[in-house]
Amino acid sequence: MIAHLKGSVFRKTTESVIIDANGIGYEVFVPLSTFYNLPDEAGSASLHIYTHVREDILALFGFHTKLEKNIFLMLISVSGIGPKLALNILSGMGPQELLEAIARGDSLRLQAIPGVGKKTAERIALELKDRALKVLGQEKVPRPHIPEGKDRHLIDDALSALLNLGYSAKSANPALEKARSTVKEMTLEGLIRETLRILA
Repeated sequence: MIAHLKGSVFRKTTESVIIDANGIGYEVFVPLSTFYNLPDEAGSASLHIYTHVREDILALFGFHTKLEKNIFLMLISVSGIGPKLALNILSGMGPQELLEAIARGDSLRLQAIPGVGKKTAERIALELKDRALKVLGQEKVPRPHIPEGKDRHLIDDALSALLNLGYSAKSANPALEKARSTVKEMTLEGLIRETLRILA
């Protein structure tokens, strides 16, 4: 069973990447959080791998971080959630934000992810709440500070976008706070652009 794969990026899309390892091309399905951390074609990549084996399928799922893989394994342990849906859920929300939503039992937030219905969201929140709280404690993921007032939803949306791009809450949150005081135009696009400039 393949658990780790290192090689050069032969080709990549938002759904999968082909890793050339010693002349053999492995197609690996990845979430968006991993895709945004992949180098350009011919660049070196290292992925944590989950090998999905059935009678008619052998598929590889790859993750930039061990945390992403652990969340993926948690998701597929829930009845009715297969690897493709679990990957879709990871792509619909950043890893830290997803963990916090599960830990809060926020099934409505989970339903906002395409492909996740009410019953599935409720199962995730119910079955994984304790495990998500445990992982959050182990990872020491900071809870982002979101100011009250008219900018609250704007900051929330910008943070969500940054987490989906693969940034951690620990790095994104202070950059967002700084961007709020320096951005010329307080719009979602302007705030994200300024935050990315600070992070760079």
